[in-house]
Amino acid sequence: MPYTRRQFTKLALTALPAAGLLSSLRPLAAAEKAAKPNSRVNGVHIGLNVPYSFSMPTMPGDEILARCQQLNVSAVELRAQPVEAFLGLPAMLVATKSNAGADGSANAAKLKEWRKGASMDRVKDFRRKFEDGGVMIEILKVDQIFKMADEELDYSFAMAKALGARAISTEISKADEDMKRVGKFADKHQFMVAYHGHATTTPEHWETAFSFAKFNGANVDLGHFIAGNNKSPADFIKKHHARISHVHVKDRKLNNGGNTPFGEGDTPIRDILRLIRENKWNIQATIEFEYKVPANSDRMKELARAIQYCRDALA
Repeated sequence: MPYTRRQFTKLALTALPAAGLLSSLRPLAAAEKAAKPNSRVNGVHIGLNVPYSFSMPTMPGDEILARCQQLNVSAVELRAQPVEAFLGLPAMLVATKSNAGADGSANAAKLKEWRKGASMDRVKDFRRKFEDGGVMIEILKVDQIFKMADEELDYSFAMAKALGARAISTEISKADEDMKRVGKFADKHQFMVAYHGHATTTPEHWETAFSFAKFNGANVDLGHFIAGNNKSPADFIKKHHARISHVHVKDRKLNNGGNTPFGEGDTPIRDILRLIRENKWNIQATIEFEYKVPANSDRMKELARAIQYCRDALA
């Protein structure tokens, strides 16, 4: 079954089998690594939300990079956990959305203290690995951002900049005060925070966030939008494209319907990708894999199919 974001940040799943990948996947032989991946199609950068789309929350950066190369993907929305693991963060301190109780509070305090000594030079080393491998870290996904102390917010923006990202993404909050506070830091750093919407997120919800800060932005999830709002996100994207760092590409059914393989739901994926292409907007088309893997397939095969679907739409 597909995992929710909450489950993803709590669970470490077993690795996917290496055999049986589609022939279109890039081989990992040393001779092939010299040819860097390229998922920019007619000006639109197709990316992946990682390691979320691999369903392996503890996947190290080197494996994330290798799988992106295998899939010929050259841009990502990367969660902060693999970066902090690279910096030496103890596994017990990995931030999740559901830390609670005495242990959670104690770990949060230890995490806050650990972050004070984290080296941005080492973050740049992480970035260099990806850039040398042909993959751009355009978006940094930060969990629990609304719970962070001021110095941790500054730390997150510093990390995003050191990674070469152009935006931070995080889940949208129902509390205006949350987005006002984080928005102040976004304006301070002149760096976008893109709030990820769900099926319950309306255009007005984002527009309220935009009113609080110049650098408050949006990460529009195409599948969630169609499922919750029962209409195409095209008009919203046209109106607010300058505020949108990336869209999450997935397919869902209308009326809060479930996730489906690309092309089998009601989400106007092709229309939105072509809209971005024709207007030359700097909006990453970030595949977020959430549908159930068919019994005769595996996740890497399905990711390859999703990527090809987007390539065909943009050709």
